[in-house]
Amino acid sequence: MQVHSATFIISNTDVSKCPNTSIPEYAFIGRSNVGKSSLLNTICKKKNLAKTSSRPGKTQLINHFLINKNWHLVDLPGFGYARVSKTDKKKFQKFITNYFKQRKQLVSAFLLIDIRHEPQPIDLNFMQWLGENYIPFSIVFTKADKLKPAARKRNINNYTSEMLETQWEELPPIFITSSLHKTGSEEILTYINSLNKDFTETNPL
Repeated sequence: MQVHSATFIISNTDVSKCPNTSIPEYAFIGRSNVGKSSLLNTICKKKNLAKTSSRPGKTQLINHFLINKNWHLVDLPGFGYARVSKTDKKKFQKFITNYFKQRKQLVSAFLLIDIRHEPQPIDLNFMQWLGENYIPFSIVFTKADKLKPAARKRNINNYTSEMLETQWEELPPIFITSSLHKTGSEEILTYINSLNKDFTETNPL
């Protein structure tokens, strides 16, 4: 699938104010400084669609973008070590939780993970929460250009082994990306395209 148009629609902290449409949407979320904004810009082939910053925690709202006039890409606030107050962190947690639990248009979430690090409890706990709440998701490893192939494979295996050794009987879809080298985004778009087709077949107009 090619992205022919990507238009900002709305930002808010209230899931009830998200676009009232019947089109499918896909939410991207990850720890602060995981490279989410850079990946979204690469996917949509727009340099400044999502704002990038050297300061973690830049995204602080639910941001909807209309892609190809037929599906929504949702940019959610990062979690982890964002430089915000405890009060703001609790606020983010609440509206993120509300979004995932209440947004019926959500087809799948994409959880972004920095491939350079060992499995982080905060990522594993969030995966578990998604699973417990029956929210489909994929894992997107970012910053693949920062490691050599052997190290990339080792770190991915560490994550998948950790998941399979705990509660997971099977793994979710996994994507390996590099915004610097523009890799992995086509695979994500192909996957979204297949989900869009399934959505259309099960939700005819």
